[in-house]
Amino acid sequence: MCGIVGYVGHRPAAEILLEGLRRLEYRGYDSAGVAIQDVQGISIRKKAGRVSELAGLLAEQPCAGSLGIGHTRWATHGPATDVNSHPHVGGNGEVVVVHNGVIENYSTLRDQLQAIGYVFHSATDTEVVAHLVAHHLEEQIRLGKDPQDQQTALDAIELALRKLKGTYGLGILFRDFPDLLIAARLGSPLVVGVGKGEYFLASDASPLVGHTDEVVYLSDHEMVVLTAQGMSLKHRETGARAPSIQTLEQTSQDTDLNGFEHYMLKEIFEQPQTIENAMRGRFEEEEATSRFGGLNLTVQQLRRVDRIVLTACGTSWHAGLVGEYLIEEFARIPVEVEYASELRYRNPPLSENTMVFAITQSGETADTLAALRECQRKGHPTLAICNVVGSTIAREADGGIYLHAGPEVGVASTKAFTSQVTVLTLLALHLGRLRHMSHPAGKRIINNLQAMPEMVRQALKCHDAVKDIAKKYQGISDCLYMGRQFNFPVALEGALKLKEISYIHAEGYPAAEMKHGPIALIDEHTPSIFIVPKGAMYHKVMSNLEEVKARRGPIIAVACEGDKKLEALADDVIYVPEVEDFLQPLVTTIPLQLFAYHMALLRGCNVDRPRNLAKSVTVE
Repeated sequence: MCGIVGYVGHRPAAEILLEGLRRLEYRGYDSAGVAIQDVQGISIRKKAGRVSELAGLLAEQPCAGSLGIGHTRWATHGPATDVNSHPHVGGNGEVVVVHNGVIENYSTLRDQLQAIGYVFHSATDTEVVAHLVAHHLEEQIRLGKDPQDQQTALDAIELALRKLKGTYGLGILFRDFPDLLIAARLGSPLVVGVGKGEYFLASDASPLVGHTDEVVYLSDHEMVVLTAQGMSLKHRETGARAPSIQTLEQTSQDTDLNGFEHYMLKEIFEQPQTIENAMRGRFEEEEATSRFGGLNLTVQQLRRVDRIVLTACGTSWHAGLVGEYLIEEFARIPVEVEYASELRYRNPPLSENTMVFAITQSGETADTLAALRECQRKGHPTLAICNVVGSTIAREADGGIYLHAGPEVGVASTKAFTSQVTVLTLLALHLGRLRHMSHPAGKRIINNLQAMPEMVRQALKCHDAVKDIAKKYQGISDCLYMGRQFNFPVALEGALKLKEISYIHAEGYPAAEMKHGPIALIDEHTPSIFIVPKGAMYHKVMSNLEEVKARRGPIIAVACEGDKKLEALADDVIYVPEVEDFLQPLVTTIPLQLFAYHMALLRGCNVDRPRNLAKSVTVE
């Protein structure tokens, strides 16, 4: 979940590294640091806190040089302190390392290295990597290898990597090879940017935007050697290989705030466009169905599917729950939604014709990737719904569907959720039309989907009303979210958003489950947010709402425009456009995102960088 940057070329490295770390700060913001190499050696500057703290330190203590590595940390081993900040030094300063991932056998390796005289200064697992590389470098020289030959350094790294258990994305500098930047990957993403007489390294493509549009995505067990003159790539098992250079389509505008105060608010308001992007080019109107270019399965194979498993984490898991309702309703295929963190360690009975979909925004979520790989081992068609082109899951899945939502910088996911729900609706339509769904039914779904960007624009007009409601409830400690059918996952997602960024305890429930325990929590200090748009479950949810009203619980209702009945029952009403039941999550989630946003602002929380969280969970 940490962020890595690197640069080698002809420009001052410090400015490039700092800019890259700012763009990667969503991956972790407990501390930040850089190591920059020049003819005098390697200078290290690191500081607990945000990247801005590091920038201040560099202003006071500048570093010259055109080769360096940087790191922004999400703490796993050891608290967020200056000492535990990366980069870490190995031996007597001959090796400097930054690391994303978890070294599972670090304790054993640490004991072994301490026993032969290595001194540790931090509580991190990364310092083990630095000392281990230094140890093997010293060992290679002792065995007669040329200390001025860069192959000696590469051999030391390879020997060290073979002893590591766990995951890593590494950037490595050597004091005695002042023109050399080396990176290695196993389970933690790394991408190389190819420039003219310069090369860039990063955990994802965002720091490369504006510098180059040519990138190379590293695969597991690959190591890349970068100098200003060129790059070479080597796989641990198969040896040297030619880099596969791809075009980076991201632009700097994708990561600009564009006048918004926060990325989260910007991304909430981007949803009409991102929903449209998710649908673009995916309708076969004459056939009343949807189409996908990347499923890599024949019609016959899709018709044989008798069970679908959707696996994901967090917000993506909530989108999967909506997908379960959609696919079972439209295609009549049994669907299970599995937490990826549980599926990777379970051994569920999956039939020969089970299809597995991994749902992920980043394409790097460690648990989702592990679950996908486990299902692949058992021979199941394993596909992905993913937002990031070139991500590990996108490359390893047998096929899949891109969201085309653009970079999501805010840690709390918003536009990715609605894009995932949109794609799952298209998938349900596609599978339904392969089975029993009629042409008129398919056409009706398409017509309703095509209207959704405008419906979401209408839903966003609740912004000012939500802001006023948040002022009223900013002091609460608990909140309940209630919904039925397609809106039950929306209740879960709304509660998660409130927890993530405002640190208020919140829970989501099917509204009817309230009588089975949660009603005991109802009092005048605990508001309940009821998602109660017009539809099949309207009267059922209204009954549950009245039960809370009878017990003097404050009620915030999310309702369809023109529903006057709710004004007499609820303390506050937020109106959204009336749409078909199966599309309601795309509009009802909007006020819940805005409510969480304004509650966080009013409580003085960091909206885009909530405490203890990172955007991409690349460690278990």
